[in-house]
Amino acid sequence: CEDKKELPYVGKALSKDEVKALSFLCTDILNRNPTCVESAGDLFSRLGDKDHLSAERPYLLTELLIIIQRTRLIRDLGLSDRASETRSLISPYRTLLYNLSEEINDAELKDVKFLLNNYLPRRKLDENVSTLELFLEMEHMELISDNNLNLLETIFQSVCPMLNVKISQFKALQEEDDDAGTVHLSTCIYFIFHFHLIWMFASHPVCKLQHYWFTCLISNYSNSDQSCSSRIISTEVEIVPCVTRQGTFFDIALGIYPMTAAKRGICLIVNNYNFNSDSHQKREGTILDEECLDKVFAWLGFVVEIKRDCKSEEMLSVLRELGSRNHSLMDCLVCCILSHGKEGCVFGVDGNHVPIKELTKPFNGLNCTSLADKPKLFFIQACQGTIEQKAVNICTDGPARSDDSIPSDADFLLGMATVPSFVSFRDIKKGTWYIQSLCQNLVQMVPMGSDLVSILTKVNADVSQMTKSVGVRKQMPQPAFSLRKKVVFPIPEAPPPSLPH
Repeated sequence: CEDKKELPYVGKALSKDEVKALSFLCTDILNRNPTCVESAGDLFSRLGDKDHLSAERPYLLTELLIIIQRTRLIRDLGLSDRASETRSLISPYRTLLYNLSEEINDAELKDVKFLLNNYLPRRKLDENVSTLELFLEMEHMELISDNNLNLLETIFQSVCPMLNVKISQFKALQEEDDDAGTVHLSTCIYFIFHFHLIWMFASHPVCKLQHYWFTCLISNYSNSDQSCSSRIISTEVEIVPCVTRQGTFFDIALGIYPMTAAKRGICLIVNNYNFNSDSHQKREGTILDEECLDKVFAWLGFVVEIKRDCKSEEMLSVLRELGSRNHSLMDCLVCCILSHGKEGCVFGVDGNHVPIKELTKPFNGLNCTSLADKPKLFFIQACQGTIEQKAVNICTDGPARSDDSIPSDADFLLGMATVPSFVSFRDIKKGTWYIQSLCQNLVQMVPMGSDLVSILTKVNADVSQMTKSVGVRKQMPQPAFSLRKKVVFPIPEAPPPSLPH
């Protein structure tokens, strides 16, 4: 901050909850209960008194804003340009607790408090007590610490088991540090929890945070013995190419939509088979698609609802009703439309068309606020024209081989069976190429931890290899999306369903 007046600017830009979050992250620095901090100005003043924050040294403020993901503030103030070598002051343990608090919704917090009835005074479990305040009280009662998270794990196992993945990563790195004895725990944990933020800034022309955070790793130990610094540097050089090749850092950079609810959400299947219109034949084989989708999405934890032979207005009515529900306790939404279609629309059994944009409209951030910031996944099995794609011979040159708000149409994925203007194929005995490939790949790749876009890329590859024998006709599916994170379904405990081959 080149001008001290910028600190008041930051203070005004932060919400009350964000100030509480920053105070919580600074608990170890302030050596006092962060609830004593009354405002952003109060926090900045306390940090300044301890010589951790000034106009000339804004690095801690930069780090705090990165952790709470106030990226626009960092850009507006040019803080990234002022970043240079400095050691991190926020403990990995403190960052872990903050990240956990961000993943817990109101219903889950209520359940956590209920399970803590035998451990904490009832007044500490009031409805207005936040997750961070709860963590502080648990620390005060010595129920959790950086080397004892057992109670938290036990509670999360009942309420939101996916959060235990973060704790397991934290504990694994602690054990790794004990075994290796060469890389300090603070560096390792910090590296894992914050590397996604490096890449968030790396592509921005005014940001140099990638260099900043890498140098932080080294400068943490600038006063240590030379051999230790050398080991850290060599470890960094060895780790980066290895992990980058595997894509791990980029996976962290994108983030993952939370999948912690007891039920993933609703999976609506609209299956149009018996058309009243003379221009559309019955869709023989579609019942097999319906059965496969029902089995797979129920296996993935969804509540499956099926609507058959819907007229155009009925289709819209069903989707609008679904959009009007409260999805607060759900992770996402899936909608599968099996019907005839043409470019940009699908048909009801009455022969009237429904634009695809009208199918997704009831679920955008303005019309369905309980699904805001959650993935809405649509899979459309329908022709998009009348042209049949022809096979093309291939010659190769070698061997075969965010701000605080979001757009209302964010977080959608639209998986189309075919590209615009072309037909899609359906086997009357085996179902459609696209839906059958989608179900098979979900069953095979979800247990591998694959994200949905990767799975759909595999579906593209598989369907593109299929050929209709008459005239050698082909089909090319096409996913389109406004997702901002990866969609990774938790691996179900039940064995995968048996599907036809």
